[in-house]
Amino acid sequence: MEHELLKGLSSAEVKQVLNLGTRRNVPARTTLFQLGDRADSLFLIERGRVKLTLPMRVRGGEEDVFVEERAPGQAVGWSALIPPYRFTLTATAALLDAEVIALPREALLKYFSGNPAAAYKIALNLAVVVGHRLQLFQTMWLREMQRTVEVRSA
Repeated sequence: MEHELLKGLSSAEVKQVLNLGTRRNVPARTTLFQLGDRADSLFLIERGRVKLTLPMRVRGGEEDVFVEERAPGQAVGWSALIPPYRFTLTATAALLDAEVIALPREALLKYFSGNPAAAYKIALNLAVVVGHRLQLFQTMWLREMQRTVEVRSA
């Protein structure tokens, strides 16, 4: 399986990075990490789907607002590579069990220091993932702004 964060790496480099991690089963509807948790690992999805949500206050209660769902080959938890190393969303296995490879930040950073070309490619791939998230949030924000303008204009 090709992982979005490992695109452009040689098969040997992919194997080296994957060997840094540990496989973890995440039962259906089980939380992988929560908003604000310390981000010590990033996760590559091998099987299943992972739902990303943002806990928000809605009508006096707290509700998990759906942001997006990630699939095999995609990554979640990239906050592990971006200071202040805190997760910015909550990740939960969707309706079926998921399997992820947990890549510890410290092991990745050590690998990066000895393999700058691979680190560069992973950083570029990470920028694409972060850019996608920014576009997603911009779209959500614009929809909400449009709704607000329409309500005020009515």
